[in-house]
Amino acid sequence: MTASFFSVDDFRIGARRRMPRIIFDALDGAAGNETASRLNSAAFDEVRLQGRVLVNVENRHLQSSFLGCQWQVPFGIAPMGMCDLFWPGADKAMARVAREVGFPLGVSTMSSTTLEQLFDLAGGNAWFQLYAGESDQLTHNLVARAASTGYQALILTADVPALAPRQRDLRNGFKVPFRIGPKQALDFACHPQWTLATLKNGRPKSRNINSLPKDATIGTRVGQFRRDAGRGHFDWNFLRELRAQWPHKLILKGVMCAEDARNAVDAGVDAVYVSNHGGRQLDSAPAAISILPLIREALGPEYPIVFDSGVRSGEDIVRTLASGAGFVMLGRPFLYALGAGGAGGLSQLLSLLMNELSTVMAQLGCTHPAQLNSAVRAPPR
Repeated sequence: MTASFFSVDDFRIGARRRMPRIIFDALDGAAGNETASRLNSAAFDEVRLQGRVLVNVENRHLQSSFLGCQWQVPFGIAPMGMCDLFWPGADKAMARVAREVGFPLGVSTMSSTTLEQLFDLAGGNAWFQLYAGESDQLTHNLVARAASTGYQALILTADVPALAPRQRDLRNGFKVPFRIGPKQALDFACHPQWTLATLKNGRPKSRNINSLPKDATIGTRVGQFRRDAGRGHFDWNFLRELRAQWPHKLILKGVMCAEDARNAVDAGVDAVYVSNHGGRQLDSAPAAISILPLIREALGPEYPIVFDSGVRSGEDIVRTLASGAGFVMLGRPFLYALGAGGAGGLSQLLSLLMNELSTVMAQLGCTHPAQLNSAVRAPPR
């Protein structure tokens, strides 16, 4: 019998039941005291919308144009690393729904399936997210692979100059590469469904890094990548060099400052991605949704802006578009859905989000996402 879920929080509760604690906490946790993560979601309650009546909204659609592509919905899946660790086959399941539904999948440098496989499974509905590592050779290799595979958009994640400690991970002994000790073994034994499925599918690995070619002269892989490596040496000059190397759409992710947004435009990026990394980096950061209108004001009404951090419903998607985003990405909710109900849970979540989005549009007197702008926000009290 398929379980019923009526909100993202229902999926989160279901995932917590089925996942080992160390795995759930790695997904659910955030930096520091997790204040920024909580603020991200709570701040959406401050975004009020203006309902309208007696508008014919019978013929509504969710199609949205962004960065030169026509998408069937105005949202996609944010790039997340090592997704198969949270539920076996997660990367491939999300790629398949990206193809079926018609929205973009963010493919992480640290994905559990190669960037080539995920591009094919998603039917080309994929953006590649780049973590620039310690090795310039590795970075250029990943960019070249993405280009040759056919990716039309590259996301540079710029808000991880140093990996912030996450208290839940430290307490649980969570590390990448993943290591199993007595505490973890007991945790897994208490969650047999996740454990057996993971054993059947094989130990999750970062396939893009492990699939790098070897240098025949020294017998080791080209470049090195460490999750906890410092990336503090990357600067605006690196972005300009990447702009010169990458021939397609370039998106800068992690922007939380209007001045940085303007600098990104000057450097030639095609879109700015407003995000505080889901609260997983700077715990004292403001809620991302509170910064979005400021960046929209700085960049003008037409410049492409992507957003993630704290989106938990179809109504939140509307609030985000009304606050200045041109496109919305969701991360954790998709992994909660997979953890709670596998592929069936993923389908339920998508139906939930699309139904909520369509219903809120009707209540606002809108028939398509392009109408969801500052005009549908309620005036301040």
